[in-house]
Amino acid sequence: MASPISKSLISVLIALFLISSSFASSDVPFIVAHKKASLKRLKSGAERISVSIDIYNQGTSTAYDVSLTDDSWPQDKFDVISGNISQSWERLDAGGILSHSFELDAKVKGMFHGSPALITFRIPTKAALQEAYSTPILPLDVLAEKPTENKLELAKRLLAKYGSQISVISIIVLFVYLITSPSKSAAKGSKKKR
Repeated sequence: MASPISKSLISVLIALFLISSSFASSDVPFIVAHKKASLKRLKSGAERISVSIDIYNQGTSTAYDVSLTDDSWPQDKFDVISGNISQSWERLDAGGILSHSFELDAKVKGMFHGSPALITFRIPTKAALQEAYSTPILPLDVLAEKPTENKLELAKRLLAKYGSQISVISIIVLFVYLITSPSKSAAKGSKKKR
């Protein structure tokens, strides 16, 4: 038979399993946010930054009073052209997606490292606001001097990338041309026989 120590150990393990499974199956929202930024050079030489933030609720319950704040854009370096850097929604259902975007105009040249956006939300079972953070963006080289691309360098890069396909197609075209075109020696030989 089993000793009393092993019986108590088994009962403790079963109790821990039941407690952990109740926590694992509890209804809570799980917020995941993805932040993207892209640069767009205007003809005037100015540069616009388009920022979009997608918020996903991967949990099993609704998040209420969802608020997004992206304070990583200092006013001395960027002007907000369209949209707002903060937004609020009443709710985000389980499995739902919210999107927010805004556009900025860069004032200062240099590398910019943006921090994650802050998302706050409320769970009905807890009084305190919950926080989540978006993914950070990659460093942006704002108003950087883009070197003009040399046509020879472009041709080299295209040849390196598509060179084998071009050579195969040109060999096939040459073969088809040789097969379908009449040979000159056969034309001369047929005139001599007459």
